[in-house]
Amino acid sequence: MSLVQTQNLTKIYGSGSTAVTALDHVNINIHDGEFVAIMGPSGCGKSTLLHLLGGLDTPSEGKVVIDGTSIAEMSDEKLTELRRRRIGFVFQFFNLIPVLSAAENAALPITLEGIRPADAAAKAQEWLGRFGLAERSSNRPDQLSGGEQQRVAIARALVAEPSLILADEPTGNLDTHSGDEIAGLLRDVSKQYNRTIIMVTHDPRIAAYADRIIFLKDGKVVDETLLEKKSTKREQMVEAKVKEVGD
Repeated sequence: MSLVQTQNLTKIYGSGSTAVTALDHVNINIHDGEFVAIMGPSGCGKSTLLHLLGGLDTPSEGKVVIDGTSIAEMSDEKLTELRRRRIGFVFQFFNLIPVLSAAENAALPITLEGIRPADAAAKAQEWLGRFGLAERSSNRPDQLSGGEQQRVAIARALVAEPSLILADEPTGNLDTHSGDEIAGLLRDVSKQYNRTIIMVTHDPRIAAYADRIIFLKDGKVVDETLLEKKSTKREQMVEAKVKEVGD
């Protein structure tokens, strides 16, 4: 079943002779529970696509459909509700609040929703425990490693039990080992908890954790690759495809 679709999705910045087409009639279809990586050279429209999917920006043409509903047809109130309850965001920079503990940061989305503090804390602790941070939940961000901070950020994205996670270069600020841990964690979240994950990355090693890779170039989809589930050479497959499509 499709959770996310785009139909001729186009984004143009500026006008006239200074207009820049960031996305050019992009059509993608992403299924429930699928882990999809978006790859392509700098400036190809990867982050623009993610922002449009999350309702953080509006298209110049075309539309985004989530779970059968065009988000362009939603009122501001409904769109805000969609972002708050149905979509979790993970960014390269963790965006944790320095004065709050890991548990308080993870609980923040549902705390702001008005969930009772004790219930919000319990839900945050549940997700932190799943990510191996049960004993670090009282630590502030400056007392955590980069990988641990990103785990807190992912717990925060999941605490409201959204069906869709949008991750923009989630390993871009981490070392190789921590990056692999986070990519593996996202894969596990997709498979164990049936979450749809759309991840922008420039790293073939990280993209190899996904089920499928969509390649963008000059704002257009130029290739889609389904990765073999049991292949031990997934990273080499991705690297070869990157060279083929001209990343």
